[in-house]
Amino acid sequence: MPVFRKVLIANRGEIAVRIARTLREMGIGVVAVYAEPDATALHVIHADEAVPIGGREPATSYLDIDRILWAARKSGAEAIHPGYGFLAENAEFARRVQEAGLVFIGPTPEAMEALGDKVQARRIARKAGVPVVPGTLEGLRSPEEGLRLAREIGFPVLLKAARGGGGKGMRVVRRPEDFAEAFRLASQEAASAFGDPTLFLEKYIEHPRHVEIQVLGDHHGGVIHLYERECSMQRRHQKIIEETPSPAIDEPTRRAMGEAAVALAREAGYTNAGTVEFMVDPEGRFYFLEVNTRLQVEHPITELTVGMDLVREQVRIASGARLSLAQGEVRKSGHAIEARVYAEDPQNRFLPSPGRIHFLLEPGGPGIRVDSGVYPGYEIPVYYDPLIAKVIAYGRDREEARRRLVRALREYRIFGPVTNLLFLIDLLESPAFVEGSYDTWTVEAEEWEAPPPEESLAILGALGGAEPERGEEDRHPAALRESAWKRLGRLMAMRGSFRP
Repeated sequence: MPVFRKVLIANRGEIAVRIARTLREMGIGVVAVYAEPDATALHVIHADEAVPIGGREPATSYLDIDRILWAARKSGAEAIHPGYGFLAENAEFARRVQEAGLVFIGPTPEAMEALGDKVQARRIARKAGVPVVPGTLEGLRSPEEGLRLAREIGFPVLLKAARGGGGKGMRVVRRPEDFAEAFRLASQEAASAFGDPTLFLEKYIEHPRHVEIQVLGDHHGGVIHLYERECSMQRRHQKIIEETPSPAIDEPTRRAMGEAAVALAREAGYTNAGTVEFMVDPEGRFYFLEVNTRLQVEHPITELTVGMDLVREQVRIASGARLSLAQGEVRKSGHAIEARVYAEDPQNRFLPSPGRIHFLLEPGGPGIRVDSGVYPGYEIPVYYDPLIAKVIAYGRDREEARRRLVRALREYRIFGPVTNLLFLIDLLESPAFVEGSYDTWTVEAEEWEAPPPEESLAILGALGGAEPERGEEDRHPAALRESAWKRLGRLMAMRGSFRP
């Protein structure tokens, strides 16, 4: 018997599709919600029922708690899965779901509030005996107080939003004379992004690694970890490529980090899926960074190496079941790497590149998994995150997984929006990644160069000789306005996705 009869997915894109697939396997009805631009989206197509929630902007659709709860009542859903982003880490949303008599598939509102506040999370970590970066345990009341404490800690220091994430509300300060202005800018950004200007302070660690531990907790006191994910390939604090196991830590460190993550989760009374993030310094010492109280974008690499469906576990835990495995039963094998394919232009400051997908051919083959949210003919909206898909490779060892991922990305064919495919391939083939010697600043330190123009020709996706849309002739060079047979021939030799 399924644990729930119907579950509403309060999200969109690839994560909504991914959640829907597990729900179907479990025999649970899938309810999708969609904003106006997503009426023909893949997550709507994959659902048993789809409820329109209006609006175009996230604030009037996917972030509107009242509309989401109305959709749940209308559809008769018994539980809500928030995915990631949008309302996934919103404690008020989790509480409202419970008050409506529904089950929130995630942690409790109390745990989300405690761990969502980075200052309070640091206190919990210290109480659990988890190493934390030297810094403040209270929010800063003024720039003057912050400067005094920064002098005590020692420059460089890092100002961080107390309720932040994704690099917003964050400033590195290397000199005392720069502190006041950095405080002002970080506070303004924190207020704008999170509705709370509170900042805290910690010692800035040069060239760290970003390593996270996946944890699961049930409502019966069971807590386990599913080992680590290396997330140091970042651009502006946003992850690009993730892998597991980390090439940067040894077995004693891996074991200690796992035990620390479990201790913190127990101290916080954490249930369901979550991620404890750590910073690892060049000497191999690790420090608590933050907790993400949700399913992570990069969760597939953990699933492939431990053989567990994390969404299935989330649903089971939310229904009151015990964890499927004890810690001693968790087995890890092989290596997995994930790359995030975005509709963005690396040659133009990585700006989003929305638009219609005229042609799409996703990769496959041994050890390849693609979590996708698009299809040929789909129009990528301007209103949401431009993530197209995640391509994940599994291998017996790191080099096999890396080579498989490079091959898969070379096979990926998409025409319409500009993507970051070539950028991802270059990162995976860079000496720093091949050697596993990268850190969180590796990508920022290198200026990416576009490939030669002859390699960057895009091929029109309408291979059957379809006429281009009105005005398209003006937007494409004459070389592209050829017969379908010539375009098809060039497609076979094409490398990735390119800008016409």
